[in-house]
Amino acid sequence: MNILVTQFQGQMVSVLGQVKQPGRYPIEGKRNLTDMLALAGGVDTQGADTVDLIRTRNGKTTKTKINIVDMVRNGSLNQDYDLAGGDLIYVERAPVFYIYGEVQKPGTYRLEPGMTVLQALSAGGGLTQRGTERNVRIKRKMPDGKLESLKARLDDPVQPNDVVYIQESLF
Repeated sequence: MNILVTQFQGQMVSVLGQVKQPGRYPIEGKRNLTDMLALAGGVDTQGADTVDLIRTRNGKTTKTKINIVDMVRNGSLNQDYDLAGGDLIYVERAPVFYIYGEVQKPGTYRLEPGMTVLQALSAGGGLTQRGTERNVRIKRKMPDGKLESLKARLDDPVQPNDVVYIQESLF
């Protein structure tokens, strides 16, 4: 009787979070971070631009945050690490903001890097006929945990989990 070993069970990488096909994937030959993300179907529409790579080498566990978009955009593949069995790739949910009030499409939207109140208003479909760009409010949870209502200008940055409120025009 002959036994043929086709793959070692210990040579698996876990790809979890906001990817199209989360799961455990075998390392066949040399595999790097982008290879494994591709095997998992890529980052889904709700995934963040960054991934966490958790690895254990020589008994020491490390966590590295990698901006995949910047890495590919700049062609700087120095963080496209080679992987080993037991490594874990985790894609977090992208940061969001909320917009409501006198906008065409109130709701939850992905927060893009550097997004302003004007861009958030655009994501919400723009003003209704009764809406005004004056007196926009942002409800933001402060570091002490308290919720504050801030008067916002159109060029102010929107932060993760901000709630943007577009008021009705008085005229």
